[in-house]
Amino acid sequence: MNFFTFLLILLIIGGSGALVYVFYFNKMQYLKTKIEHSESIIDETLRIRYDYLVRIDSITKSSLNDSKEYFKEYINLKNKNLTNFELDRKLREAFNIVYKLKDDFEELGKNKEFKEILNSIKETDEKITAITTYYNKNTNDLNGFIRKFPSAMIAKIHKFQIKPFFDGKDMTDDIYDDFKL
Repeated sequence: MNFFTFLLILLIIGGSGALVYVFYFNKMQYLKTKIEHSESIIDETLRIRYDYLVRIDSITKSSLNDSKEYFKEYINLKNKNLTNFELDRKLREAFNIVYKLKDDFEELGKNKEFKEILNSIKETDEKITAITTYYNKNTNDLNGFIRKFPSAMIAKIHKFQIKPFFDGKDMTDDIYDDFKL
Protein backbone atom coordinates (compact mmCIF):
# COMPACT_ATOMS: atom_id res chain seq x y z
CA MET A 1 0.00 0.00 0.00
CA ASN A 2 1.46 3.30 -0.95
CA PHE A 3 1.52 6.46 1.13
CA PHE A 4 -1.29 8.24 -0.77
CA THR A 5 -3.70 5.34 -0.36
CA PHE A 6 -2.96 5.23 3.37
CA LEU A 7 -3.45 9.01 3.61
CA LEU A 8 -6.73 8.80 1.67
CA ILE A 9 -8.07 6.05 3.98
CA LEU A 10 -7.00 8.07 7.01
CA LEU A 11 -8.78 11.17 5.67
CA ILE A 12 -11.97 9.21 4.95
CA ILE A 13 -11.99 7.70 8.45
CA GLY A 14 -11.19 11.06 10.06
CA GLY A 15 -13.79 12.88 7.98
CA SER A 16 -16.44 10.27 8.79
CA GLY A 17 -15.60 10.55 12.48
CA ALA A 18 -15.85 14.33 12.31
CA LEU A 19 -19.24 14.12 10.58
CA VAL A 20 -20.55 11.73 13.23
CA TYR A 21 -19.20 14.01 15.96
CA VAL A 22 -20.82 17.12 14.45
CA PHE A 23 -24.12 15.30 13.86
CA TYR A 24 -24.47 14.08 17.45
CA PHE A 25 -23.24 17.31 18.99
CA ASN A 26 -25.69 19.38 16.94
CA LYS A 27 -28.55 17.02 17.70
CA MET A 28 -27.89 17.22 21.44
CA GLN A 29 -27.59 21.04 21.27
CA TYR A 30 -30.85 21.19 19.33
CA LEU A 31 -32.65 19.05 21.92
CA LYS A 32 -31.15 21.08 24.78
CA THR A 33 -32.45 24.27 23.15
CA LYS A 34 -35.93 22.78 22.72
CA ILE A 35 -35.95 21.72 26.39
CA GLU A 36 -34.87 25.18 27.57
CA HIS A 37 -37.53 26.80 25.41
CA SER A 38 -40.14 24.41 26.86
CA GLU A 39 -39.00 25.31 30.37
CA SER A 40 -39.49 29.01 29.66
CA ILE A 41 -43.02 28.40 28.34
CA ILE A 42 -43.81 26.28 31.42
CA ASP A 43 -42.50 29.05 33.71
CA GLU A 44 -44.54 31.71 31.93
CA THR A 45 -47.72 29.61 31.94
CA LEU A 46 -47.37 28.79 35.63
CA ARG A 47 -46.96 32.50 36.41
CA ILE A 48 -50.14 33.22 34.45
CA ARG A 49 -51.98 30.44 36.31
CA TYR A 50 -50.80 31.86 39.63
CA ASP A 51 -52.09 35.31 38.61
CA TYR A 52 -55.47 33.75 37.80
CA LEU A 53 -55.54 32.25 41.27
CA VAL A 54 -54.88 35.65 42.85
CA ARG A 55 -57.70 37.17 40.80
CA ILE A 56 -60.03 34.29 41.72
CA ASP A 57 -59.18 34.86 45.38
CA SER A 58 -60.23 38.51 45.23
CA ILE A 59 -63.41 37.65 43.31
CA THR A 60 -64.46 34.99 45.81
CA LYS A 61 -63.81 37.32 48.74
CA SER A 62 -65.90 40.10 47.21
CA SER A 63 -68.68 37.92 45.76
CA LEU A 64 -69.20 35.70 48.77
CA ASN A 65 -68.77 38.37 51.45
CA ASP A 66 -67.07 35.62 53.35
CA SER A 67 -64.14 36.07 55.70
CA LYS A 68 -62.94 32.53 55.02
CA GLU A 69 -59.50 32.33 53.38
CA TYR A 70 -60.02 29.61 50.76
CA PHE A 71 -56.71 30.18 48.99
CA LYS A 72 -54.41 31.53 51.71
CA GLU A 73 -52.08 28.53 51.50
CA TYR A 74 -51.90 28.83 47.71
CA ILE A 75 -51.44 32.60 47.55
CA ASN A 76 -48.28 32.20 49.63
CA LEU A 77 -46.75 29.78 47.10
CA LYS A 78 -44.66 32.54 45.55
CA ASN A 79 -42.67 32.77 48.78
CA LYS A 80 -41.77 29.09 48.70
CA ASN A 81 -38.96 27.44 46.79
CA LEU A 82 -40.91 24.99 44.63
CA THR A 83 -40.07 23.16 41.44
CA ASN A 84 -42.31 23.79 38.45
CA PHE A 85 -43.87 20.38 38.96
CA GLU A 86 -44.63 21.09 42.62
CA LEU A 87 -46.06 24.51 41.74
CA ASP A 88 -48.21 22.95 39.02
CA ARG A 89 -49.54 20.37 41.50
CA LYS A 90 -50.36 23.03 44.09
CA LEU A 91 -52.11 25.21 41.52
CA ARG A 92 -54.15 22.21 40.35
CA GLU A 93 -55.21 21.63 43.97
CA ALA A 94 -56.26 25.27 44.25
CA PHE A 95 -58.21 25.13 40.99
CA ASN A 96 -60.03 22.04 42.25
CA ILE A 97 -61.19 24.21 45.17
CA VAL A 98 -62.23 26.89 42.66
CA TYR A 99 -64.44 24.42 40.78
CA LYS A 100 -65.90 23.16 44.06
CA LEU A 101 -66.72 26.74 45.10
CA LYS A 102 -68.33 27.37 41.72
CA ASP A 103 -70.59 24.36 42.28
CA ASP A 104 -71.38 25.31 45.89
CA PHE A 105 -72.05 29.03 45.37
CA GLU A 106 -74.38 29.96 42.55
CA GLU A 107 -73.39 33.65 42.64
CA LEU A 108 -69.82 32.75 41.66
CA GLY A 109 -71.01 30.83 38.62
CA LYS A 110 -72.92 33.93 37.48
CA ASN A 111 -69.95 36.29 37.85
CA LYS A 112 -68.73 37.22 34.34
CA GLU A 113 -65.09 37.78 35.32
CA PHE A 114 -65.07 34.50 37.24
CA LYS A 115 -66.35 32.64 34.16
CA GLU A 116 -63.70 34.27 31.96
CA ILE A 117 -60.96 33.25 34.36
CA LEU A 118 -62.28 29.68 34.46
CA ASN A 119 -62.10 29.54 30.65
CA SER A 120 -58.58 30.94 30.75
CA ILE A 121 -57.61 28.36 33.38
CA LYS A 122 -58.82 25.58 31.07
CA GLU A 123 -56.74 27.02 28.22
CA THR A 124 -53.60 27.21 30.37
CA ASP A 125 -54.27 23.69 31.62
CA GLU A 126 -54.27 22.43 28.04
CA LYS A 127 -51.12 24.43 27.31
CA ILE A 128 -49.31 23.06 30.37
CA THR A 129 -50.30 19.51 29.43
CA ALA A 130 -49.07 19.95 25.87
CA ILE A 131 -45.80 21.67 26.74
CA THR A 132 -44.90 19.21 29.50
CA THR A 133 -45.48 16.35 27.06
CA TYR A 134 -43.21 18.12 24.57
CA TYR A 135 -40.64 18.77 27.31
CA ASN A 136 -40.65 15.14 28.46
CA LYS A 137 -40.34 13.82 24.89
CA ASN A 138 -37.31 16.01 24.17
CA THR A 139 -35.81 15.22 27.57
CA ASN A 140 -36.19 11.52 26.84
CA ASP A 141 -34.52 11.95 23.45
CA LEU A 142 -31.61 13.96 24.92
CA ASN A 143 -31.13 11.48 27.75
CA GLY A 144 -31.05 8.69 25.20
CA PHE A 145 -28.24 10.41 23.30
CA ILE A 146 -26.35 11.00 26.54
CA ARG A 147 -26.53 7.28 27.40
CA LYS A 148 -25.78 5.71 23.99
CA PHE A 149 -22.49 5.19 22.20
CA PRO A 150 -20.97 7.13 20.38
CA SER A 151 -22.99 10.17 21.44
CA ALA A 152 -22.24 9.40 25.12
CA MET A 153 -18.57 10.25 24.51
CA ILE A 154 -19.51 13.55 22.90
CA ALA A 155 -21.92 14.30 25.78
CA LYS A 156 -19.17 13.61 28.29
CA ILE A 157 -16.72 15.90 26.46
CA HIS A 158 -19.26 18.75 26.42
CA LYS A 159 -20.58 17.99 29.93
CA PHE A 160 -24.17 17.27 28.92
CA GLN A 161 -26.07 16.01 31.97
CA ILE A 162 -29.07 13.70 32.26
CA LYS A 163 -32.14 15.93 32.64
CA PRO A 164 -35.05 15.01 34.89
CA PHE A 165 -38.52 14.74 33.47
CA PHE A 166 -41.09 17.42 34.34
CA ASP A 167 -42.37 15.40 37.29
CA GLY A 168 -38.84 15.27 38.71
CA LYS A 169 -38.74 11.50 38.61
CA ASP A 170 -35.20 10.18 38.36
CA MET A 171 -35.28 7.13 36.12
CA THR A 172 -31.66 6.28 36.94
CA ASP A 173 -32.05 5.73 40.68
CA ASP A 174 -33.16 2.64 42.59
CA ILE A 175 -36.30 4.23 44.01
CA TYR A 176 -39.32 2.76 42.27
CA ASP A 177 -42.08 4.56 44.16
CA ASP A 178 -40.86 8.15 43.84
CA PHE A 179 -43.93 9.27 41.95
CA LYS A 180 -46.54 10.47 44.38
CA LEU A 181 -50.16 11.34 43.62
